[in-house]
Order: sequence, then structure tokens, then C-alpha cells
Amino acid sequence: MKPFRPPKPGAWSSASNGTTLQSMAVGLIWQRSELGVLSSQCLDRRIPDKQTLIEEIAAWEHDRNANHTKANWHFSTSNARIKLKHLYPSI
Repeated sequence: MKPFRPPKPGAWSSASNGTTLQSMAVGLIWQRSELGVLSSQCLDRRIPDKQTLIEEIAAWEHDRNANHTKANWHFSTSNARIKLKHLYPSI
């Protein structure tokens, strides 16, 4: 089995817009988190039509932005590195 070799800097960036795979993954994680919060706070019932859904989401989004809602992470970066150490090989 070949040992893991990290890619060269820039190897994972998209040629078209410079977006890296890591930044795309972070965006997807954020979107999934927001969708989970939206589902539990706003979409806990059946929505009858598309227009009602749009209005409900707009009101929820306005409230979250007005209150400057932030993510409540359960552990710090240093704790995450310790906890997830087994997922990343040492270089």
C-alpha cells in the first residue's frame, strides 16, 4: 500500500475560479448546518405551497440576520485536531 502523500499546494484548486476543494467542503457543511436549523425552527410542519415556503424562509432568514445568529461550535480548533487526529496522517 502506498503511503498518503499530501497534494502540492494548489493541486485541489479549480482552474476556472480558484475555489479549493476545502473551501467548497466548508460551504457545504455550513449549508447543511443552516438547513438543519431551518428544518427544526421553521419547517416543523407541512407547508401548503411554494409561496408560503418562500415567505416562511424569508422571515426566518430576516430574524437570524437581525439577531446576528452565530454557530455554536461544540469544540475548539485545538480540541478538533486532537479528536480528529486519527483521520489525518502525520507528515
